[in-house]
Amino acid sequence: MPLVRLDGRSVIEVAGPDAEHLLQNIVTTDLAALPKGAAKPGALLTPQGKILFDFLVWRTGPESFALECRADVADDFARRLTMYKLRAKAEITKREQGVAAVSWRDDSVTSGSDSTGSGTASASSSIDSTGAEPVRDTRFPEVLDVRRRWGDFSSDGGQADEWTRLRIRHGVAESGADYELGDAFPHDVLLDQNGGVGLRKGCFVGQEVVSRMQHRGTARRRILIAEADADLPTTGTPVLVDGRPVGALGTVLGHEGLALVRIDKVKDALDAGQAITAGDVALRLSIPPGMGFSFPQAASGGDA
Repeated sequence: MPLVRLDGRSVIEVAGPDAEHLLQNIVTTDLAALPKGAAKPGALLTPQGKILFDFLVWRTGPESFALECRADVADDFARRLTMYKLRAKAEITKREQGVAAVSWRDDSVTSGSDSTGSGTASASSSIDSTGAEPVRDTRFPEVLDVRRRWGDFSSDGGQADEWTRLRIRHGVAESGADYELGDAFPHDVLLDQNGGVGLRKGCFVGQEVVSRMQHRGTARRRILIAEADADLPTTGTPVLVDGRPVGALGTVLGHEGLALVRIDKVKDALDAGQAITAGDVALRLSIPPGMGFSFPQAASGGDA
C-alpha cells in the first residue's frame, strides 16, 4: 500500500452555522450529497463558467469543511471565498500546518515495481504515527480505496511516480499540470464525470454555462489518456493532427500521459486514419475508464 507525500498543497477551512449554505451557493460540488469521510472534487468558476480554482472538499464536522487546493493559489482562493461571504456566519481560514499524503490499496494499477521495497512505507503505520484521519478521494474507483490525509509527514514515504501513474490511468486531471486556471470548463477536465459538478443542486457561480453545456452536449474538449511507444514529450507540447493543433499534453510519465484535446477533431482523425502526434511521437488517445461519454459520431465543427 503506497504512501506518497504531496508537496505544494494547502487547506482552506470554512466553518460556522452558514458554512454549508455559503459554499453550496458558489462552488460546483453538491455538498448536500457529501458524506463524512469522503473528499469530492470541485471548482469555483467565473460567471462565464471557467475554472478559477480547483480543489477537493470534505466535511470536518457538522458545520465545517476543508478545501484542499494548490498552495500557490491558496491565499487568492481564500480571499475570493471571503468576497462571497458578506454577512454569512462562517470563518474562512488557511491552515498553516501539516502536509498532505495519499495512499491507495491496489498498487497493481500503478507500476510493476514492488511498492513495499526501498523508498516505500506502510500507509497504515504512518496513519497510526500521525493520528491523521484519512478521507477517501472519490475521483478514483472505490476498490482502490485512495485516501488523502494531513499530518506530520517529515519525508516522502513512496515514489511520486506511482501517484502520477495512478492519476494518468484514471484520467484524474489537476490544474497546473493538465490545464491552466481560467482556461477550462468543468466538462473539459471531467468534473461532470467524477462528482465535481452538482448538476441538480441549483444555482452556483457559472451554473448557467455549465448547465447549458450539459444539456446541449456541447463539451468538445476532454481529458483523454495518451499512450505511445516512446517517451512522450514535455507537458504543454501541442497535440497535432495533420500539423494542426487539437489540444496539448498535460501530465506525462514515460510512455503515458494525459491530454486535453478536442474530441471531435480526434474522432475525425481516427475515422480518416490520420496520425495523431505530439512532437515527433505518435499518440494513441483513449477515454479514461468509467466515463459516461464517447467520441462524437460526427464532428460538429466550429471552435468552442
